[in-house]
Amino acid sequence: MKMLIIGGSGFLGTELLRQARGRGWEADASYHSRPGRTQEGVWHQLDIRSRVQVDALLTTVAPRVVINVSSGGADWAVTADGSVHVALAAARLGIRLVHVSSDAVFSGIGRARYDETCTPDPITPYGAAKAAGETAVRLLCPDAAVVRTSLIIGDGGSEHERVVRELAANEREGALFTDDIRCPIHVADLAAGLWNLAFSAEAGVFHLAGADALSRYSLGVLIARRDGISPSLLPAGRRADTWLPGALDVRLDSHATQDRLGIRLRGAREFLGER
Repeated sequence: MKMLIIGGSGFLGTELLRQARGRGWEADASYHSRPGRTQEGVWHQLDIRSRVQVDALLTTVAPRVVINVSSGGADWAVTADGSVHVALAAARLGIRLVHVSSDAVFSGIGRARYDETCTPDPITPYGAAKAAGETAVRLLCPDAAVVRTSLIIGDGGSEHERVVRELAANEREGALFTDDIRCPIHVADLAAGLWNLAFSAEAGVFHLAGADALSRYSLGVLIARRDGISPSLLPAGRRADTWLPGALDVRLDSHATQDRLGIRLRGAREFLGER
């Protein structure tokens, strides 16, 4: 049984490969510039902006399931068009597709909590590209699972954790916002939820996000305490006082997804050791 992870060299992709290896599954992965650190599986260089390359890779690997965790930020050709290319190839070949999206598809305006039925209303180029990718997948692959998630945290290796350490050490400028609210999820919980969906027949939109709604500053405090860093070293600020674009309060409600899949998603307070 073969699986393919598009964007396998990233933080989430690495965890997906780790879990696949632990369960004895055969999983290949794609990368753009360099392969991931793990030596397991087969690595395939891929420019997701090329429909020809994507189609050729899926044809050659012939996986049962494709999980697309690639991320090009606000680069439309990667984040939006690339999602179209994967969906087209998966639909043509009859491959199960799990597509990972983001809470960035929501504006945070007029409501704070978003469940799986909420319509995207992005206010950033990244959010717009992610929303476009969602729409393409749902149109081209009606049997696919589209998964929205939030800030992804690990055991020290995520981007958000590195930012906390660098800010505390005065190695970078900036601040952790007290008015920027999200629902962080542990990478292991997210990967396990994605594999759960990959081997199911469930289709539609799903939310895999943590149980706790926290500001980036509050999340940083939890990370600092876990790592033995004094929270007093963390600079605080408000996104509303800056020019930086982006939604302020976006809380993904994952209750329906948890009930549907029979899983439990931990909150950041739990997986960072506060309780």
